[in-house]
Amino acid sequence: MDMKKRIHLELRNRTPSDVRELVLDNCRSNEGKIEGLTAEFVNLEFLSLINVGLLSVSNLPQLGKLKKLELSDNRISGCLDVLAEKLPNLTHLNLSGNKLKDLSTLEPLKKLDHLKSLDLFNCEVTNLNDYRESVFRLLPQLTYLDGYDTEDREASDSDGEADGVDDDEDEDGEEEEDEDGEEEVFDEDDDEDEDDEEGSGEEEEEDCGQDGEDDDDDDDDDEGELSQNEHGFLRRVSDYEVLMFFFLSQKKSREERVRRENEKRMMKMTTMMMRMIRSQ
Repeated sequence: MDMKKRIHLELRNRTPSDVRELVLDNCRSNEGKIEGLTAEFVNLEFLSLINVGLLSVSNLPQLGKLKKLELSDNRISGCLDVLAEKLPNLTHLNLSGNKLKDLSTLEPLKKLDHLKSLDLFNCEVTNLNDYRESVFRLLPQLTYLDGYDTEDREASDSDGEADGVDDDEDEDGEEEEDEDGEEEVFDEDDDEDEDDEEGSGEEEEEDCGQDGEDDDDDDDDDEGELSQNEHGFLRRVSDYEVLMFFFLSQKKSREERVRRENEKRMMKMTTMMMRMIRSQ
């Protein structure tokens, strides 16, 4: 599914200004660029664009309230100036698994005054000598780099993972709302079918009083009733397919987050072991 359609599906009859968290993981970008996301999302605080094939964030809209941005597993190699220009209140940025090779590509992040957590796992820049010391020197506002501070203390849950927990809770709440919405759709369809059947019954009673046209009229009523029932059935099937797609998509996103968190923990443990070995 392309990004524009995914955003439309995620809105679910809400206006962009009502959305605080938006997860678009694993959808398709438009030629490596963001598509369908506009400045109308004025209250957006969390945006996840994991594994969507991004080459650039150059057309990112102005999102003044955004605090956390997930861009891992894309192909971004630079041009990060737009982040400082469009996201002035950003505090958490995940660029893991991108094509960032040297420190100069990170210099635009100096303008992000509120940035306190930056993840660069699996980026080539992490292979540079004195990588951590250099990044902390370049970005003095940072508290955590790849989950650890300057004293090699791991980020607490409240700093590193609280937003993710809130996301899951909100998603669960939204799923419950969708289930209620699904029931309402079904109830409306059932009411329509009952009204159609009552209307058909009244027509048949009127036709019984007419001579010479009873059989033809009854056949026409049966055909009309069958057509309306089929129409209601198709509507229910269509709504069900859309909701099933959404639920499966949300489930896949949660599984992807769990996988990413497990990978981060493994990388942290490996980093600590390497430091212990080097210190000896």
